[in-house]
Amino acid sequence: MSYDLPASSRLDARENGLELECLPYAVHHEDEGICLLVRIGPYRILLDCGISDLSPLRKGLKKSRQNGSRLPADLVLCSHAHPDHAKGLLALHRAFPHLPIYASDVTTQLLPLNWPEVNPKEIPKFCHALPWRSPVEFQEGLSAQLFPAGHLPGAAAILLTYTTQERSYTLLYTGDFFLSNSRLVEGLPLEELRGLEPDVLIIEGSYGTARHPHRRSQENQLAERINRAIANSCSVLLPTPTLGLGQEILMLLRSHHNFTGRDLDIWVDGTVATGCNAYLELLPYLPAAVQNFARHQPLFWDERVRPRMRRLSPEQRHTVGQSPCIVLTDETADLNIYCQPDTGPWVILLPEKPGHPSPLTHQPLESMLVAAGTSHQKTLSPQIETYLLAQHSDGPGTTQLIHNVRPQHVVFVHGSPTYLADLTSLEELQTRYHLHSPSAGTLVELPIGEMFLQPAPPETNYEGELNELGSVLTITLPGTITTSPRWRHFADTGIVEARWQGEELVLRGLSQRELMSQSSNRALPADLECCNNCRFQRGQRCLNQASPLFGFKVTLDGYCPAFERQTEEDKA
Repeated sequence: MSYDLPASSRLDARENGLELECLPYAVHHEDEGICLLVRIGPYRILLDCGISDLSPLRKGLKKSRQNGSRLPADLVLCSHAHPDHAKGLLALHRAFPHLPIYASDVTTQLLPLNWPEVNPKEIPKFCHALPWRSPVEFQEGLSAQLFPAGHLPGAAAILLTYTTQERSYTLLYTGDFFLSNSRLVEGLPLEELRGLEPDVLIIEGSYGTARHPHRRSQENQLAERINRAIANSCSVLLPTPTLGLGQEILMLLRSHHNFTGRDLDIWVDGTVATGCNAYLELLPYLPAAVQNFARHQPLFWDERVRPRMRRLSPEQRHTVGQSPCIVLTDETADLNIYCQPDTGPWVILLPEKPGHPSPLTHQPLESMLVAAGTSHQKTLSPQIETYLLAQHSDGPGTTQLIHNVRPQHVVFVHGSPTYLADLTSLEELQTRYHLHSPSAGTLVELPIGEMFLQPAPPETNYEGELNELGSVLTITLPGTITTSPRWRHFADTGIVEARWQGEELVLRGLSQRELMSQSSNRALPADLECCNNCRFQRGQRCLNQASPLFGFKVTLDGYCPAFERQTEEDKA
């Protein structure tokens, strides 16, 4: 990326004319985080700092109006404590100690979890807490107001206002938001922002136009998959981030009917356990239902009520899983630590991240699994699957927020370029708003009240042909559809699933893993000589040393000469 003109020069060049501009340092297209510099009137505000390299910010230094220091902005506002929005704040504070940084009260308490390598006593309290829903004036004419954004405790949507004698200019930044209620966070209160009509809305588009099942349906699907694994005598390993998803899953397991009262151990390791302790300190800020739950039993650490929930000590890591259990650990942890000889079999469940490569094709993970499968003859390669437990609003939720807020400009960030292009191509948005989806380092000018010619949207519709010949139907699409980076995943097996959605027919590509799962779920006759009915099949792995399939994953309808029928004792 190129920053051919220092941000200060570019953003200050129009202080007497254009009142609103945005220079993204990072927009979370790949592994980068979010960091946006906006100018509203004469002021420059940094929204989030989820980057490790601060060199782009150093090119935009400007003398502070308050103390004469050369700073990259007049102030910093942090939306929430996830690393992709906050991991650069400590380095930013150390580089520019006079730069004021603000966030919600809860976020200020969670921020230190971004730097586990630093002694907590050495992390200064550099972030100042702001109240909910009350405008706070920082400098003459410039104020900010925070609204709960869902997604994570303390996550805030930020309303910036700059008032002159002629008018007020407003900019709303959602950060990461979620309209639905989750286990530990209430959703963004849409009614409080309805009809706000800001000049600019900067909004995340993590899931593009995808439509997801209801949150409770997603939870039930995950709970059922874990329940099925435990019933098949497998242990379940769930790598998750430090904050948010892991704690949501733990609360789901504590309260779901499949697990309440069940004689089962749930182990929590690494920074996920540290995140749980942080949540316990924030209990007064959590939803009323959660506080009521905590009055009757502990939120997390509980050896009295089943299922038992415990912290996993380093000494226990190599032996956990000798009997079926559930383990939550860091998403960056070496899973070999848990998948040890004489433990398991294991089912590893990885969270889906729409718009990003599937974790099932992640090369380091593949290498780890090969090692786990060959390190000892009694160790079987774990079965790996993905699940969706959404932490952001889907396409309908995103457009719902936009239509309720009714801005003039909409700036999409935080998502894969293809997903953001899907949003900017929506006719319902194209005809009502000025849409922008900038890449890092691209200055976005946001003229207010001026005529604006919307650029042509990227091509996302493909015209094809449909032919019927007897009992066979074929749909032909142009070859240009394969230029999308999503085509490779869609065409993985060459098999598609079709379903009606109203009057529209929706096509979805089936992955190899889904085909294997469908094969395993087919009802097979009990008298059929196949792997499903063989006494040596466990978790779709052959354990018969006399079989040529020993140690391999098998299809349940498969057969080999070493077949031995299950007995009632085997089933028990």
